[in-house]
Amino acid sequence: MQPIYKAAKRSFTLAMIFTLLFPLGGVLLGVGLGIGQPAMWAVGIACLGSAFYGCPIAWVGYGNKKAYVRLVTAIEEEHLYNVRDLAAQLGLSEKDVRNQIDVLFKKRYIVGYVRTGDGIALNENVALQARKYTRECPSCGASVTFSGTDTVCPYCGTHIGREAEKGI
Repeated sequence: MQPIYKAAKRSFTLAMIFTLLFPLGGVLLGVGLGIGQPAMWAVGIACLGSAFYGCPIAWVGYGNKKAYVRLVTAIEEEHLYNVRDLAAQLGLSEKDVRNQIDVLFKKRYIVGYVRTGDGIALNENVALQARKYTRECPSCGASVTFSGTDTVCPYCGTHIGREAEKGI
């Protein structure tokens, strides 16, 4: 699962918490005023205040994450890899798509892809493997392939090192 899906889920959860703080704060404030409990007033006012400021910010953040989710979906499921095609599919300007792709890479919301000019492509690089060395055994003349710094000839037991290669 791409990290953007997790980020969108967290953002939605936060937005819902702030949304639920509105009625909770109102109830706490009303009940606190009704029974004369200043502690309930304080909690109710804190809930209302945090919801008043936090709710719109959280929902805007969630909306931005959903836009990134839509872009990742277009890339992964619809296999659209250049800015022009993505802009046409999403109904955005090419500049906006470039900026969103930059954010996807900067925040690591999309992995397994690389930037290629005016688009993206699957990252088909493989991890570098240990270099293999092939040497001739000085005792028996057998060809021995190994990785690392040295080995022992499997035929006669002579020590063979990679330092015999020029330039290493």
